[in-house]
Amino acid sequence: MINSGWDNRFLEMAELVASWSKDPSTKVGAVIVDEDRRVLSLGYNGFPLGLSDDKRLDNREIKYKMIVHAECNALLFCSEPPVGATIYTYPFMPCPKCAGMIIQTGITRVVSYKSNNERWSEEFALSRNMFKEAGIELLEYEI
Repeated sequence: MINSGWDNRFLEMAELVASWSKDPSTKVGAVIVDEDRRVLSLGYNGFPLGLSDDKRLDNREIKYKMIVHAECNALLFCSEPPVGATIYTYPFMPCPKCAGMIIQTGITRVVSYKSNNERWSEEFALSRNMFKEAGIELLEYEI
């Protein structure tokens, strides 16, 4: 159960943003907000600007090499440096590569849903450890 009205609102926003992804199997959304709860950026997973995404989305081997993660897109298009900000991710927490970028930008809080996806359980465990070691607050809500 989500214990904050703001966390709930921004996780719902991340879910909406995820729906904009054209990926047929995994739709991911991210919302970055500052300490005053102003939205700094949104992002969803997709191919880089200008690249056709028609048939390649059906080929996982190609797709995983080309796709830009939602968290990365949100960081790249951030309106100002997100130092002290919170990132909300849907439907699960960031992968280790995105976790590293989040840590580097100065974001201090990550909010997501707890994933039961076995395929990525090792990656999520590594992300959790990275956030803990870096002193980043991580909240994972049950769906």
